[in-house]
Amino acid sequence: MRRTSALLILILLLLATVTVRAQDSKPPAPALTLEAVKVDPATPGPDTLCRLSVTVRNAGAKTASALAFRVKVDGKELPVYRNELFFRPVAPGAATEIRLHNFWSNETGRPFPASGKMTVEVTLVEARWMDVKTENGAEVWTPTGSVEGLPVSKSVTLTLKKTRS
Repeated sequence: MRRTSALLILILLLLATVTVRAQDSKPPAPALTLEAVKVDPATPGPDTLCRLSVTVRNAGAKTASALAFRVKVDGKELPVYRNELFFRPVAPGAATEIRLHNFWSNETGRPFPASGKMTVEVTLVEARWMDVKTENGAEVWTPTGSVEGLPVSKSVTLTLKKTRS
């Protein structure tokens, strides 16, 4: 009976140690991050076409591409991003600015914010690692796997003008 109790206590202590270590371990930082979200003009007015770009940093060892984004303006998702990939290369150790789609400061279903503020949130939902080689004078891109640690998001809050830009 004593042996069984001692063995049971030992097993419970080992399980508790494993559980504490699993809780303490944090997932590794994602290799792709969003450094900046840029909207031009920075202070749009009503009915203003806004140019959107994002800076993606690659801390990985390979080129990343096949980038899937989700964009929300004041909490409303822009549907144009649902089935689109951006095949811009993001070199290892580099940051690349990627132009995304323009949007209007207000649209049907998304009125101009009365608060005088507008939040633009960009999420990098998924991406692929690429092996880029030149074969017979042609550049060949071969996907080698999904980038782990995604999605990552970044947002910017704009102060709006009351009049058109």
